Amino acid sequence: MTFTDGRAGIDAALVRRLIRAQFPQWADRPVTPVEVDGWDNRTYRLGDDMTVRLPTAPGYVPAVDKENTWLPRLAPHLPVAVPPILATGVPGEGYPYPWSVRGWLPGDTALRAPIADPDRFAESVAGFIRALQGCDAGGGPAAGDHSWHRGAPPVFYDDETRHCLRLLDGRIDTAGAAEVWGAALVMEHRGDPVWFHGDIAAGNLLVVDGDLAAVIDFGTSGVGDPACDLVIAWTMFSGPARTAFRRAVGQDEGTWARARGWALWKAMLILVGAIEKGDRPGAAEQERVIGEILADHDRRGPWAG
Repeated sequence: MTFTDGRAGIDAALVRRLIRAQFPQWADRPVTPVEVDGWDNRTYRLGDDMTVRLPTAPGYVPAVDKENTWLPRLAPHLPVAVPPILATGVPGEGYPYPWSVRGWLPGDTALRAPIADPDRFAESVAGFIRALQGCDAGGGPAAGDHSWHRGAPPVFYDDETRHCLRLLDGRIDTAGAAEVWGAALVMEHRGDPVWFHGDIAAGNLLVVDGDLAAVIDFGTSGVGDPACDLVIAWTMFSGPARTAFRRAVGQDEGTWARARGWALWKAMLILVGAIEKGDRPGAAEQERVIGEILADHDRRGPWAG
């Protein structure tokens, strides 16, 4: 997303003051907003090879310590780059939260960059997910508030999902959607807790020369149920690429049922917002995602992966 500098009271001048006060060795580096920014954090280039990342609200603050603690431990075991942590800042200059300095990762997001081979790209994403699940989960942050309940049972979002179903009655197949959601609630996670990213999406995948080069934004990561990381099967992949992803990432039948539930919850939530804003292209995209989730459920049966 592209925002005007100054969102959430954070601008380049504030970042310069923070750097000058806490990391004077980098004070001569230019500070510029990144071209495409996320919602949870503001990110700025610090020279050519560093970034500054600042949470925009209290709910995003726990991710700072989590990422700064765990990314250096996970990185050696992953097949592509993740954000390198260089320093941790503290509140100051009128800014109330901790923040971080990171190394710059080259590439453009999969939202904008051309993909050389969609099937190979899907397999690379699956390989990253499998490698992350294979990392030692001992002592890792159990899913909860800090992960916005990714990695926890999807029942946390039951009220919100059923509210969306009521609002979308007549717009989508709400009976089919309710069946998908019910299957997600019934198929509980019974395996060992593993590492999950929490937001495997095109905007968090960096592409270089058409291939996956890095995965960013671990703010919703943690240890728990990995079903939420399969949502990209419907939001980004289709046809042979979806088949390649499904084959490469594996996972059991219950995990795929919960994944469909996670994907449905988010797509309906975004669809409701798009309708309220009159965003027809955005609404059409979410209706496409919902339709493919329901078709996948019907084709494979309530409990099939």
